[in-house]
Amino acid sequence: MNILIKNGTIVNADKSTKAAIFIADGKISEINLPTAALPDETIFIDAQGKYILPGGIDPHVHLHLPVSAGFSADDFFTGSRAGLFGGTTSFLDFVTPRRGQTLPDALLQRKQEARNSLTDYSFHVSPVEWRESLPDEIQACIEEGITSFKVYMAYLDTIGLREDDLFRVMKAVGQAGGMVTVHCEMGEKVDKLRKKFIREGKTSPRWHPLSRPPELEAEAVEKAIHLAEKAGCPVYIVHVSSRLSLDYIRKAKLKGQPVFAETCPQYLLLNDTKYEGDFMNTAPYVMSPPLRKKEDNEALWKALSDGTINTIGTDHCPFTMEQKKQGINDFTKIPNGAGGIEQRLSLIYHYGVNQNRISINRFVEMVSALPAKIFGLYPRKGIIREGSDADLVIWDPDKEITISAQTHHQHCDINIYEGMKVKGAPETVIVNGKVAIKDGELQDVDLKGNLLYRRL
Repeated sequence: MNILIKNGTIVNADKSTKAAIFIADGKISEINLPTAALPDETIFIDAQGKYILPGGIDPHVHLHLPVSAGFSADDFFTGSRAGLFGGTTSFLDFVTPRRGQTLPDALLQRKQEARNSLTDYSFHVSPVEWRESLPDEIQACIEEGITSFKVYMAYLDTIGLREDDLFRVMKAVGQAGGMVTVHCEMGEKVDKLRKKFIREGKTSPRWHPLSRPPELEAEAVEKAIHLAEKAGCPVYIVHVSSRLSLDYIRKAKLKGQPVFAETCPQYLLLNDTKYEGDFMNTAPYVMSPPLRKKEDNEALWKALSDGTINTIGTDHCPFTMEQKKQGINDFTKIPNGAGGIEQRLSLIYHYGVNQNRISINRFVEMVSALPAKIFGLYPRKGIIREGSDADLVIWDPDKEITISAQTHHQHCDINIYEGMKVKGAPETVIVNGKVAIKDGELQDVDLKGNLLYRRL
């Protein structure tokens, strides 16, 4: 498929330019009009008045995730489809082994589960325990192009790591040339609060944020940064939700330590008033870390604009209301998570660019360019330039949508952004050189995502 996009404004992280783009064989072939005659079968797209953005890269999603309430509502097909409708053309999911299962074996299993993705994808692999063979397993994953390893400081009874093992993993990953991404909450203290509240009969969702206070996130962020420095390992802090965490991240960056940070739209736009009300209205917002205060929202926006926060992911992990009801009498049994892969770009564009919190170039940097650079996909992804993959979003800055579970494309009956109105959305989405979304419709083309090989 050959495509010529004319009259649009190309927006990269560093600059915006008015130019044409010619796409051939799944790649950006030429910027500006081609020097040779166009093939007869070329598709012409007029992008007058529109922006042309590099496809969004979501660095943090959980598709087909097994929990006690079943799998998360989106598998790789429905999740990647929802991403496409929102302008996300590639993503990074997770490999979470069983205890005793080797990392390469778990990676092989996860590859099979991802085969029906419509977009390109990669993984972070999670060591859930320490064993002497782990350095060799980490090296084997890196040789397969998987260079980032997710560790949890919470969930200590299942997948979390205690301090000594966390340090061992960081040291092994650092020596292998990889990066550790960290879920930062002090697990033992969180568990004590959760058990205390249940003993006291405090079982509703309003107790969820109180069981995971911001101080326990910030304490874990400080510890993770310290251990990473000691281990000589780059570290990426996922889903930062608290203003208290930002001071530790800023200090480490000022020292020159390789520390990166991510936040998510829910922590920028929603707050803990969502936990006030009955179960049906509050359970959708049970996620970890929980929603914080309005002051945290504003502190995170400032951190986006000054570079303390590098990327915006979603932690996309939706569950249906029926699944959420597993915890109707015990908030600790509510499956944690919510959707967002489809709404990420429009939400950040509307509340960031339209409200003059960030420039459109900074927007592109956080939702595409920096995820690509940090996780070894740049310049194949994250930039519009000759030779890069033809993952492009023709963005209509005037398109208005109202977010609703009735119209979204994620496979779930809940949307935590229900009723929010945004201005700015994709008109056309091109993935690997094929028009995938046009005028709000998924096109009848053969879309097949590829596992991405990465190098840091």
